[in-house]
Amino acid sequence: MKLFLSYLKSHLKLLLMLALFGAVFAVVLALYRAPLEGALYGQLLCLALGLCFLLAGFWRYRQRHRALRRALDRLREGLPSLPEAADELEADYQALLTALEEDRRGIAARAAVDRDRAETFYTAWVHQIKTPMAAMGLLLQGGTPDAALLKGELFRMEKYVDLVLTYQRLGSESTDLVLKACDLDAIIRGAVKEYARLFILKKLTLSFTPTELTVLTDEKWLGFVIGQLLSNALKYTQRGGVSVYAQGQRLVIEDTGVGIPASELPRIFEKSFTGENGRAAERTTGLGLYLCRRACALLGHGIWAESQVGQGTKVILDLSRDHVPAE
Repeated sequence: MKLFLSYLKSHLKLLLMLALFGAVFAVVLALYRAPLEGALYGQLLCLALGLCFLLAGFWRYRQRHRALRRALDRLREGLPSLPEAADELEADYQALLTALEEDRRGIAARAAVDRDRAETFYTAWVHQIKTPMAAMGLLLQGGTPDAALLKGELFRMEKYVDLVLTYQRLGSESTDLVLKACDLDAIIRGAVKEYARLFILKKLTLSFTPTELTVLTDEKWLGFVIGQLLSNALKYTQRGGVSVYAQGQRLVIEDTGVGIPASELPRIFEKSFTGENGRAAERTTGLGLYLCRRACALLGHGIWAESQVGQGTKVILDLSRDHVPAE
């Protein structure tokens, strides 16, 4: 009964219009003094035909209602096949539902990829942070621990924790980005001072030529980028050292490390990409350079790398304002 009332309600205007036509028909017959029996017979005949059409329409209405209910029950498995559209308006609604379902599937697929990448990252991060913890345990078991080595391993742990926090901040909808004129040399010296202990432990040289540049940037985020680039240079350099200098408005961080194969160079800033060197040296998250690219995009700086296997790597930061934020 509820369904039938709903059908009548959806056709209420049509029913009222037919009733009005019947009334007009009766008034016209009365004005012409037509026989009452003929008028009633005509009205009853029209009423009978109207009821037939009404019931036939209700039967189709109920069939479509049941088909849509069955489709609704199967909705969790994805958008099921919908009944054939009765008119253009209904076809538009079905097209809208199809587009929404495709968009939902795309969002679900991207969420699944993000979950997989997050799981991979945190698994690798746990492995990384266990390495300095184990090294510290061995040093302590030796009875006469080397304070410098312990401090070095503790510093690595702190950097791994900072990497996780940075990953979360850049993944959020907002960051604490504050652009202002900054002394580039002060930012570089802060990063160099932070990593000085590791340069000493690995017996690597660090050459820093003051740039005397003032750049529009965020001091904290640019410091993170420079620090991460120094960390990468330390990781893949066994002999020689690292040089930091400027070329115009570009900052260059150059090492004498193992270098990057030409086939991998275009992908080093991709998320979770570790490459041949990363897999050979130690299990890495592959997020350091990715986060650098994300941060540079927010700051409006360009970043790219040049490298030759066995001869080292140059990472160039374009700090001019020719670059605008891409994210």
